[in-house]
Amino acid sequence: MVEEQEKEDRPLTGDLMFPVRCFTCGSVIAQHWDEYKKKIKSGKSERDALDELGIERYCCRRMFLTHKSIIEELARFHGAVG
Repeated sequence: MVEEQEKEDRPLTGDLMFPVRCFTCGSVIAQHWDEYKKKIKSGKSERDALDELGIERYCCRRMFLTHKSIIEELARFHGAVG
């Protein structure tokens, strides 16, 4: 039971690769990532989650909606190059 709770509290590997700033406007957005994932996991829609977090600019919303973690795919090649 405690082991499961610890696993839930730890960030996923892919979550560590979310951009700190919006690529378009430069607004700092990374501090909202964990809360956004919790809201999505609890069943809220992406729109409602972003609205509740106060993410209003469409460029910043895009950063959350289109984020694709590729760290697991890259980890397979660790040590293969150089």
